[in-house]
Amino acid sequence: MTDISNRTEIAHYIGGAHISGNGTRKQPIYNPATGAVSRQVRLGTAQDVEAAVAAAQSAFPRWADTPPIRRARVLFKFLELLNRNKDELAALITAEHGKVFTDAQGEVARGIDIVEFSCGIPQLLKGDFTDQVSTGIDNWTLRQPLGVVAGVTPFNFPVMVPMWMFPVAIAAGNCFVLKPSPIDPSPSLFIADLLKQSGLPDGVFNVVQGDKEVVDALLEHPDVKALSFVGSTPIANYIYETGARHGKRVQALGGAKNHMVVMPDADIDQAVDALIGAGYGSAGERCMAISVAVLVGDVADKLIPRLVERTRALKVLNGTNLAAEMGPIVTPAAHARISSYIEQGVKEGAQLLVDGRTFLGAAAGEGCANGFWMGGTLFDQVTPEMSIYREEIFGPVLSCVRVADFSAAVQLVNKHEFGNGVACFTRDGNVAREFTRRIQVGMVGINVPIPVPMAWHGFGGWKKSLFGDMHAYGEEGVRFYTKQKSVMQRWPESIGKGAEFAMPTAQ
Repeated sequence: MTDISNRTEIAHYIGGAHISGNGTRKQPIYNPATGAVSRQVRLGTAQDVEAAVAAAQSAFPRWADTPPIRRARVLFKFLELLNRNKDELAALITAEHGKVFTDAQGEVARGIDIVEFSCGIPQLLKGDFTDQVSTGIDNWTLRQPLGVVAGVTPFNFPVMVPMWMFPVAIAAGNCFVLKPSPIDPSPSLFIADLLKQSGLPDGVFNVVQGDKEVVDALLEHPDVKALSFVGSTPIANYIYETGARHGKRVQALGGAKNHMVVMPDADIDQAVDALIGAGYGSAGERCMAISVAVLVGDVADKLIPRLVERTRALKVLNGTNLAAEMGPIVTPAAHARISSYIEQGVKEGAQLLVDGRTFLGAAAGEGCANGFWMGGTLFDQVTPEMSIYREEIFGPVLSCVRVADFSAAVQLVNKHEFGNGVACFTRDGNVAREFTRRIQVGMVGINVPIPVPMAWHGFGGWKKSLFGDMHAYGEEGVRFYTKQKSVMQRWPESIGKGAEFAMPTAQ
């Protein structure tokens, strides 16, 4: 297997081989903890996309005809190799994304869950059968692969999010082209090598590094039948509209502004733990991060002093340090964007209780002085009109909004344009039931701050957090990557004489 960690340049994987491709443009890959450029990524072209799609198209007929149990056996071998190499994969994530190593391990573990689910593809592809649907006629359904499908994935989960897509897609008989984020592209090639070791035929899984040029080429290519995307809402909307205009099946997961409602009867210690972990874990660079604490009644008076204390005490360290609770921001551009939101929050009148901009990288560990560092930021007295409430910051910024009662909390959440994830902390079963039923959000946690569904349930939000009809992975993922065929059959001995001109009916 190629030693990805020692490569000075990251490029493409097409037709079972590592290739440099046709492009000459390159982009630096940073170590966010130190600020140093660790290697370069070669950005692909439309010609590279053409080569990847051609390789996938060539491999598709044989792979689609491979019995599902044999496809599953390849994934079982991949699962074995993933478990054997999971810490090495997590280390690649930490080196390029910056998230702490234990969080990277968790990301890999959640990706492995989807592979385990996909190993059950023979069961998941089973159709329905009706004997004697009409006299002498049987009717059944089967699910068949689409062909060449693609995935465009974000920087914040360079392993887990691609695994929301390609294990289900290839288990179902499709061939896959992955366009990972150029910010942390190395895990994609590591995965490609593991798949090849697993016995996956060349061309079934391909990787094209790149930016908008590659994305547009995938969206416009006539042989790409479906595309799955995870990222910001403006891009998700663009992906959805462009892909649909080119006749593709599209699943585009967009942005979020996740609330956590804390009721007066909640366990305060548990609520503080949840807000600290869900707000600042992975430096807030999660689409399921809690970025708004909705404090009901007088709970703010008890909770906010503890939040201030815990935010100031965050262990912001190099992600390789096992004591770290939060690592650096992924890029200088992201750091600047988050800083500008904090400044805007102050200008708009929010009360800045803890300012993460004052954190110095030298405190994060040896060699970190020039890294992209920021501490946790905490605001109080935030209102719905403020940009720090309305917009997705995607950083370690937690905003506290005070409301009078449960009804006001539900109304606040439901008015927001995003509907990805939400949580409610309470001891009251009726409150929990009413919250679950009334809230207009796709993923709900009751005393669970980050309600990411397990592999067999599927992931997806509502409103401007999802463009398309189907959620990621789970049974909806199987439906997304397959098309249903319905078959009606009878034999000559059961066919009466004479033409039938009326609409067929059950007889």
